[in-house]
Amino acid sequence: MRLDEYLRRVRFSGVARPDLATLRQLHRGHLAAIAYENLDVQLGHRIGFDLETIFDKLVNSRRGGWCFEMNTLFGWALEQIGFRVTRIAGAVLREQRGEHVLGNHLALLVEVEGMPYLADVGFGDGLIEPVPLAVGGIRQEFLDFRLELVPGWWRFHNQPLGGAASFDFQLRAAPLEVFERRSHWLQTSPESGFVQNAVCQRFDRGELSMLRGRVLKVVAAGGVTERTLVDLADYRNVLERRFGIDVPGIERLWEKISGRHAAWLQEQQQQQ
Repeated sequence: MRLDEYLRRVRFSGVARPDLATLRQLHRGHLAAIAYENLDVQLGHRIGFDLETIFDKLVNSRRGGWCFEMNTLFGWALEQIGFRVTRIAGAVLREQRGEHVLGNHLALLVEVEGMPYLADVGFGDGLIEPVPLAVGGIRQEFLDFRLELVPGWWRFHNQPLGGAASFDFQLRAAPLEVFERRSHWLQTSPESGFVQNAVCQRFDRGELSMLRGRVLKVVAAGGVTERTLVDLADYRNVLERRFGIDVPGIERLWEKISGRHAAWLQEQQQQQ
């Protein structure tokens, strides 16, 4: 694992220093270059926390990943540059589902010039740049976020079009076992959204692209467009051109996605 290979992957220019300018550029660059995706879960491939495996997948093989991979890699790169990084356990939708969901998201606290910043390249449709840990609204590009203090927790409110509305977190490092336990459930439980649907998301060149199953939604300053992918060739083209990934086994994946979409359409028709 070489830092210069990661920096080329995220198209970083200049000298990497443990300062705010570097952190912002790396955060944006990571989001633009490396897509958020759960396609390995869909294909039944086990995803772990081994850093070399994550580096090989996201950097060498030019794939994307989910929060446990994305923020593990990003945190490693920041530490190599000289940042002080704390890996924190997020609890997505804790206010609805309870505290047992703790660890279903991995985020980062990064210290810059004595101030803690929330950095998160692994939420898929969340922050574009790191933000100082302060209560209030956050405007980035055309998206609005918010940080709030609730009893005993911080709460990150995602932008309104995001897949998950919020996650809660506390300001302390989380042990690996917390993430491993939730990661196993998210990859294997029939109740997990990651098992139920294929997801790809990427923020690049002023557009947030969100692919869930066969439905592609693109959010930009001018509005939202949405369409349903028509066939395997269309799916492959979208993955390669819009998300920058080439996934082995895409034929099997498309068959799975199409079957679920057909079942959903049938259910909608029955309800009418």
